[in-house]
Parts: sequence; C-alpha cells; structure tokens
Amino acid sequence: MNPQATPTPPQAVRPSAGQPAPQDNPPWYRLPIVWMVIGGPAAVVVAGFATLAIAIANPDPVISQPAARSSAEMPAVQGRNHAATPQR
Repeated sequence: MNPQATPTPPQAVRPSAGQPAPQDNPPWYRLPIVWMVIGGPAAVVVAGFATLAIAIANPDPVISQPAARSSAEMPAVQGRNHAATPQR
C-alpha cells in the first residue's frame, strides 16, 4: 500500500431508471402548502375586518316601543328585560 496515495472521492449516487433525479430545495415561498397554511388565517383576519366595518357602518336601531302588544304578554317581556339587565 502506498502511503502517499490519496483516496478517491466517492462517486455521486445516480438514481435508478425508475426514480426521478433529486432536485434542489426551492425557497419557502415557492411551496404551495406554505400559502395554504398562511392563506387560511389571513382570510379569516380579512373577513373579521370586513365584519367590523359592516357592524360600525350599520348599527342596530334602538326600539323604543315595548315588544309586548297586549297586556297578556307584558309579564314575559318584563321577565326578559329583568334577565337581560346586568347585576350591579
């Protein structure tokens, strides 16, 4: 054995005929799954701001007349109002 002989580097492994050649890793923004993961929450945020804009632009009107149309319905309306009133 010759001590001054340099070892030869290993040869690149070639894929067999049925396998595709390995490709370089593309940058993260080129992968479709990344945009699917980012797109879902981004769409929810946009929809939230759209809902906020609609709610600010169209507030619910205050109803001044009582909901009860007859005296028989009045206890139910009073009970509903009592249940909806915050405690102090």
